[in-house]
Amino acid sequence: MESENGVTNSGPNGSAREAAGEATALAKRVLAGERAAISQALNQVDDNRADYQERRFALLDALEAAPSGVRIGVTGAPGAGKSTLLDALVSGLRARGRSVGVLAVDPSSQRTGGALLGDRMRLSSSARDAGVFLRSLAARDQLGGLSEVTGPSLDVLSRALDFVFVETVGVGQSEAGVIDLVDSLVFVVQPAAGDLIQFMKAGILEWPDVFFVNKADLGKVATRSAAELRAGLDLGHRRDPNRLPPVLCGSARDNVGIDELIEAIDEHERYLKSTGQGEIRRDEGRVARIEQALNARYGHFGIDRLGDEAARNAAFQEFKGVSALHAIAELGRRIESRLAADDA
Repeated sequence: MESENGVTNSGPNGSAREAAGEATALAKRVLAGERAAISQALNQVDDNRADYQERRFALLDALEAAPSGVRIGVTGAPGAGKSTLLDALVSGLRARGRSVGVLAVDPSSQRTGGALLGDRMRLSSSARDAGVFLRSLAARDQLGGLSEVTGPSLDVLSRALDFVFVETVGVGQSEAGVIDLVDSLVFVVQPAAGDLIQFMKAGILEWPDVFFVNKADLGKVATRSAAELRAGLDLGHRRDPNRLPPVLCGSARDNVGIDELIEAIDEHERYLKSTGQGEIRRDEGRVARIEQALNARYGHFGIDRLGDEAARNAAFQEFKGVSALHAIAELGRRIESRLAADDA
């Protein structure tokens, strides 16, 4: 049976009704910030066994309409100091009374598929803080560094906490997928990592909302990197042409410039709300997540079974009331049905 929003269910007395009841109870505990509930919810959305999908979708659907905390992506080349900067940011936000979550996307173990670095090797000063929730996710051989569970995990954490950071494995055009998940993107610059032309070739001037030149204690080399970035922002294409991203300098190790970075993040959040760009970004990001997942699973030929661009957009909007993961599954069933009909 299909509901008004197009979502398939198993009837009023079926497993979907039971899953919805359990999901509602768990979602309330997540929204209340209960650590045990957050852990349980994260484990649930990471369980992709076929017989567990009803509970997985029901939980994410129950959280979908709830207010979300601020989502921040943190990216930069390996060695730029992302983890050290995150530790300083978390401490600074906690000093301001804000709860914080961190999704750290790590390289994957070739043997187990799990995250190689894990929580214990990062954010040492915040690891025992009750207002901080850390979660390591394996990249799982994804080219963009973000596994398919990153989005659902962020959907859970952002409903429970004031701020959630997503730290990616590295940087490059293949990691641009993080912009579909977050409200703001912070790019951590390694001084002397390259000149302006290299920055532009890597495509890293287009997406960030805030630049932070780390290791400013190196002196002139850090100042030069900041100057080159500022110059480059006037030359190339930017995600938001109406706003010039700030380029800040500091030292995460010495806790220099962290207050200014937090204020820049807060300022961007205020800008997104006042201009309506925040809601636009989240809507566009959600559609991109759905389309990319369907494309990875079925290819362009499969997506074409949903119709032309207008028909596809209409199909995506049908599922606006449910989670992105659930929408992907439902649209996948629709594609498979039409592919089967083509072959008949």
